[in-house]
Amino acid sequence: MAKVYFVGCGPGDPELITVKAKKLIQKADVVVYSGSLIPDEIIKMCKKSQLHDAAKLVREDIFKILKENALKGKLVVRLHDGDPSIYGAIREQTDNLKKEGIDYEVVPGITSFLASAAALGCELTLPGVTQTIIVTRAESRTKVPKREQISELAKHKATLIFYLSIHLIPKIVQDAIKGGYSKSTPVGVVYRASWKDQKIITGTLQDIAKKIHDEKITRTAIIIIGDVINPTSYEYSKLYDKTFTHGYRKAQKKS
Repeated sequence: MAKVYFVGCGPGDPELITVKAKKLIQKADVVVYSGSLIPDEIIKMCKKSQLHDAAKLVREDIFKILKENALKGKLVVRLHDGDPSIYGAIREQTDNLKKEGIDYEVVPGITSFLASAAALGCELTLPGVTQTIIVTRAESRTKVPKREQISELAKHKATLIFYLSIHLIPKIVQDAIKGGYSKSTPVGVVYRASWKDQKIITGTLQDIAKKIHDEKITRTAIIIIGDVINPTSYEYSKLYDKTFTHGYRKAQKKS
C-alpha cells in the first residue's frame, strides 16, 4: 500500500535524531524537508533521495510530490524539524492522503522546547513549584482562541513555553504580568537550541525583552517562563524518598 512517513529529525544537533528516523531518511527515495530548519548534516544522510525544499513550495506542491511518489511505490518522507506534531501542519496533509487512499506514519522527534530545557539545565515539572507545562504561541497572523490568550494562560502560574513568538516578546511580557506572573518571574530564552550557534539568555519578565533586543534575536527561539528556570525553593521527589513505597520497591524487598 502507498505510504508517506512524517519524520521528526530533532531540534538541530544531528546526534539527536532517532535511530528510526535516521534509517528511514537513509533509505528514502523522496524527501520533502523543512528548508533551513534542517541542518546540512541531516540532509547529507538522505544519500539516495530526491530532495525537495518545502520552503520554496506551497501546500498544493508539497501534497502533489507526496501523493504522486507514494502512488509509484517509492519510500516518501516528509522531514520535519523537531517533532511533526508540534506546529508541524501535518493534519491537513494526512487528511488529504487518507482521501487518496494513501497510508501514513508519524515518526516522533525531539522537539526544541525539550532541547531548550536541556540547554537551560532545568526541570520543567518541579515538585513544589509546578506539575504543569503549557505550550503555546503568541497571537499574530495565526489567531488563538480567547481562552488561550496569554493573560488567561498565565493565571495558572505553570511553566509557560512559547514557540514562534520571540519577535513578540514585549507583548508576551506585558500579558504574562497582566495574567498574574510577577515581574521577578524567571525567563529562559534559547536561540537555535542544540545548534552550534545556540545562545542562552536568562532574566526575568522585567528585563528579558531588553536582553533579547540587545542580542538582536528575532526568530528561531524558545521562550520558557516560570519559577522552574531559577527556583528559590522546591521539594524533593517523593518517588525516591526512603519513606515512599510503591509496587516495584516492595517486590525488590521481598526478593
